Amino acid sequence: AVLVLLVVLGAPPVVGEELSGVFQWMLKLECHFINGSDRVRLLERFIYNRQQLVHFDSDLGHFVGDTPFGEIQAKHWNSQPELLEEGRVQVDTFCRHNYEASTPVLVSRRGEQ
Repeated sequence: AVLVLLVVLGAPPVVGEELSGVFQWMLKLECHFINGSDRVRLLERFIYNRQQLVHFDSDLGHFVGDTPFGEIQAKHWNSQPELLEEGRVQVDTFCRHNYEASTPVLVSRRGEQ
């Protein structure tokens, strides 16, 4: 288990040992801003080995399966109201918050060029 954790974290294997495999598990959050922060869309993508399995779309308000396994996950997660609410709230707590916090810095840098 420790070797798997080290491989996932990018540590090289012990000299003389071969890797049996490497996998990638990634969560990607995207904030799409239309007209500043007036209209914001959050996409939360769950990716395994470069394939998107399932995603949350704040415009839809629920998870969508992109593969057969992702459909199973989406059905399970959509049955949990607290997860759906958490996704909807992230539009404000993650997207709008970071937009408001970073916009002054980004705008001032744009003026420096």
